[in-house]
Amino acid sequence: MDKANKHREVLATEEAAKLALVVPFLQAIGYDVGNPAEVIPEYTADTPMKKGEKVDFAICIDGKVSMLIECKPINQDLTLKHASQLYRYFSVTDSKFAILTNGAVYKFYSDLNSTNKMDDKPFYEFDLSKLKKSDFRNIAKFQRSGFDVASIVETAASLQMEMAVTKVLQKEMVEPSDELVRLVGSQAIEGRQSAGIKAAIKRHIPNAFNAIIRERLNDRLTSAIDEGTDAEPVSASEYETTADEIEGFQIVRAIVSEVVEPSRVHIRDSKSYCAILLDDNNRKPIVRLWFNSDSVRYVGTFDHEKEETRQQIVDVTDIYKHKAQIIERVKAML
Repeated sequence: MDKANKHREVLATEEAAKLALVVPFLQAIGYDVGNPAEVIPEYTADTPMKKGEKVDFAICIDGKVSMLIECKPINQDLTLKHASQLYRYFSVTDSKFAILTNGAVYKFYSDLNSTNKMDDKPFYEFDLSKLKKSDFRNIAKFQRSGFDVASIVETAASLQMEMAVTKVLQKEMVEPSDELVRLVGSQAIEGRQSAGIKAAIKRHIPNAFNAIIRERLNDRLTSAIDEGTDAEPVSASEYETTADEIEGFQIVRAIVSEVVEPSRVHIRDSKSYCAILLDDNNRKPIVRLWFNSDSVRYVGTFDHEKEETRQQIVDVTDIYKHKAQIIERVKAML
């Protein structure tokens, strides 16, 4: 995401966003962008409404179009009107998934509401500058290795429902509805609810939500301290996980997917390095990404004694050169 933040002005065209952000993202999740049979740029498929119209990328798996991607400039907001080409192409290809992106924000669509007709709303979206732990698990579903349409459709339906519920709760946390006030009041207060009591309940609901969140965060922090840690855990707001660190994480996750479920691989950032862990456990480091220096970068791998060795790399994809060591490390922890 550093690249997007530092060069936002020069990424103001669609082509710049594609080359600088979207192509590296596809590489990070395991697609061979140099293989025209797998990643087809400027994909053309005639539709009943238009002839010769193109979508920016078509992702093919086993000879079938599995994903369509439409790119916009990084400074452009993404709405359904920007997805018009995706909408038309969806019905004339085998694709079950479509992505609308400006390189920073990615919106994922499917046909959950009506078969072979792209939904009006995305079932999932993320922003590279605001990635959450859950985003890594969701993005991993779309990796080239282990791409499974049925599994992703199931996940998509779950994410669609989760996103809808989340939006409702987020709204209720800020401005509780009369329905929620009545529900909480009926269970919290005995007897008749006067206008004053309802007003008090409405005022206290956002405070209660915030108190629950703070308590859970404190519990997690206490748990991490009790476990003992050598990975300098920090809050997401203190250190920014860069695009290269995210790419490195996705590469490591793709490598170890041969021997372990990708969902068990987690990322945790710190002041000095970015740790990639098995089961989100600081005592089970797989790799450390020493990417904070502007001049030299290292990948830290571990032997059977958990001793770290740093190897200098030039490009993030050099992590693949240490595939054998990484896999052996994971096997030793299973």
